[in-house]
Amino acid sequence: MKKYLFIVLAALIAMPLSAQEQVTDSTVIDSTTVKVKKLKRKKKPQEVDSLGRKIKTGWNFGILPSVAYDADYGFQGGVLTNVYYYGDGSQYPEYIHSLYFEAAYTTKHHGIFRFNYDSKYLIPGYRLTLDATYLPDAMCDFYGFNGYDTRYHHEWCNWSKKPEKMDVDNYRSRVFYKYKRDLIRVAGDIEGTIYKDLKWNAGLGVLGYLIDDCDIDMLNGKNVYDPSLDHQKALNPNEPLLYDKYKQWGLIGQDEMKGGWHPYVRAGITYDTRDKRQGPNKGIYTDAFFTYSAAFNAAYGNQASAGYNHLQFNFTFRHYIPCYYDKNGINRITFAYRIGTQNLIAGRSPFYMNNYLNTLFIQRVYYEGLGGGNSVRGMMANRILANGFAYANIEFRFRVVNFDIGRQHFYIGLNPFFDLGVITQPYDLNELVERHTNGQYRDLLESMTASGDDYDTYFDTKDRNAWWPHMCAGLGLKIGMNENFVLSADWGIPVNQAPYNKQDNAKWANFYVKMGYLF
Repeated sequence: MKKYLFIVLAALIAMPLSAQEQVTDSTVIDSTTVKVKKLKRKKKPQEVDSLGRKIKTGWNFGILPSVAYDADYGFQGGVLTNVYYYGDGSQYPEYIHSLYFEAAYTTKHHGIFRFNYDSKYLIPGYRLTLDATYLPDAMCDFYGFNGYDTRYHHEWCNWSKKPEKMDVDNYRSRVFYKYKRDLIRVAGDIEGTIYKDLKWNAGLGVLGYLIDDCDIDMLNGKNVYDPSLDHQKALNPNEPLLYDKYKQWGLIGQDEMKGGWHPYVRAGITYDTRDKRQGPNKGIYTDAFFTYSAAFNAAYGNQASAGYNHLQFNFTFRHYIPCYYDKNGINRITFAYRIGTQNLIAGRSPFYMNNYLNTLFIQRVYYEGLGGGNSVRGMMANRILANGFAYANIEFRFRVVNFDIGRQHFYIGLNPFFDLGVITQPYDLNELVERHTNGQYRDLLESMTASGDDYDTYFDTKDRNAWWPHMCAGLGLKIGMNENFVLSADWGIPVNQAPYNKQDNAKWANFYVKMGYLF
């Protein structure tokens, strides 16, 4: 618990500074820059809004340590800055421009290098977002296809410094459920008005996936594998991982195992009545859109451009309901929920793209599929991998206390939550094997028998398994600043009945520390 408290305290100490408090060579008045002398000036009293909060104007920024923790990605260290421009403050807490920069790395070999821009004022009448991100990942999670259809064996990957805390006899590799994946994402999205709160949306972008087996030598570092030892930190370079097994059985084809480049175009509509984008107290947000993705060969892959062109459909509905206002008119309790789905409409999607959750506006670093801190909190990241899925998030948001430090406005909140994910379009495993092996094997059982692997050890394909919902519950802590900066800490645990709870996460709980609300 001490290490988690350190993360929260570190983020609080490094608070953003207001650019208004700096002495400059110019000041902005009604969008006109006027030169002034460097004289000591009296501070102008700051106006307040209807709730008594000091209105932010001009540029506000801060350089923060990019400190976070994710049960799936490990501890994160780096630097980030979020620059907001509020103009004369007439639209506060809405901003005119937002620029976000981040560079960080995690203890589990995940990298983050990102720039994001968001504004609905740069082009009057249109909201524009731009994103350029590079996410190297030496140990990307891979738990197989169709959720519960693929068995998860914690003892195969659970390594500990103390042999008595692990199953030495059945241990295989701590990266058994991993592969190497680098993701390059460049996107631009625009939104215009149809009528009042009804908007149209369009976007262009490209997703570049560079995929390979885990680099065991890099992960081992100075540790050298000794086959004579039954307990050691070094990874066995000859131990096949689940990703290797899927390639061998024909579940992953040669035309997708190295990744590829996927330019895309998307279009849809949104309806948005939220009172604010970050941590809304009331309103509705819903969207429906299509994404068409093409496919091109990777520089070192052999992907056929025509094989993986595909069309996907996404739908999301979010609702924020204020439940209690205090005597000062501040909403203290909000009931919030989100439901959504992503499904394959036409074509074939390579397996690695089904880990990506499409969105009209890129606001977060990760948009992984189902599982983990960005979708179903408490479940392992990417536990659900299928052609189509649905999800739901329900939470009560309690604003416990509001306070000011200097000219910064803070609040502390709590949010108990319940998350759910379910497969709507499972893979046909037998069809994958027959297609990827050119008919050499008629089904998965035949392919696995030929390779000497036991079907029941890896798969549990009872009728209900793929369709059975994955459910988690937990509690979140929120520390907000100026209604835009939000530090979030969430605890989540699987709540499915045995044996399915151990299939989603063998640990008692998963813990996440990051910026912003989940939705």
